[in-house]
Amino acid sequence: MMRIDILTLFPEYVDFILSESIIGRARRAGKLDVRAHNIRDWSEDKHRRVDDTPYGGGRGMLMAAPPIWRAWKAVTEEDFENPAAVKRKTVYLSPRGTVFNQEKAKEFAGYDQLVLICGHYEGVDERLIEEVVDEEISVGDFVLTGGELPACLVADAVGRLCDGVLALPECYENESFEGGLLEYPQYTRPPVWMGREVPEVLLSGHHANIEKWRREQSERITRERRPDLLGSEAENGKKD
Repeated sequence: MMRIDILTLFPEYVDFILSESIIGRARRAGKLDVRAHNIRDWSEDKHRRVDDTPYGGGRGMLMAAPPIWRAWKAVTEEDFENPAAVKRKTVYLSPRGTVFNQEKAKEFAGYDQLVLICGHYEGVDERLIEEVVDEEISVGDFVLTGGELPACLVADAVGRLCDGVLALPECYENESFEGGLLEYPQYTRPPVWMGREVPEVLLSGHHANIEKWRREQSERITRERRPDLLGSEAENGKKD
């Protein structure tokens, strides 16, 4: 079972999001181990402070390295008989990181433990990143008030790929970004709604025609909305 540890100043916030829907059910069923840890618990300051003013001046406060490092040490050693043997990835959520995508989600799902560090204020001391972080990840070209939402996005995307979280592999094999294409349109009852009909091919029961239609629709939508993905789809085709 995969374990995801999230180091944050707001563990209740993270737990609230990741205790619902599929991820929440997987946690309760013992299919996925997600733990949110309050970095303040590892502060040695009597007021539980975890930030300080940055050297060189500037606005805002910076999260200090020592409490985050102590938190990281604890979650990478506790409950593991042989911590050194654990296949682990430590990620810092940062606007300057590599943009997260489905390929990254699949890569991260191959680890035994994923540690997600949430920055806040003006970020974290660079020495902490140099000491423990394997990769910096961004969820888009914008800035948020903290790393909690990005961490939840990463945990959700990775967690749903882990064994037993979704009922069947088919649940994610034909999704957007699988094979480099966006997902085709889907429909359910009623067959006519607001004057709009379900495409006749989907009612035909002819599976080959349905698959052909779905492929064509995926290609059309990708070409219209994300033409940049078509190059990766071609590369995937070469690998096959």
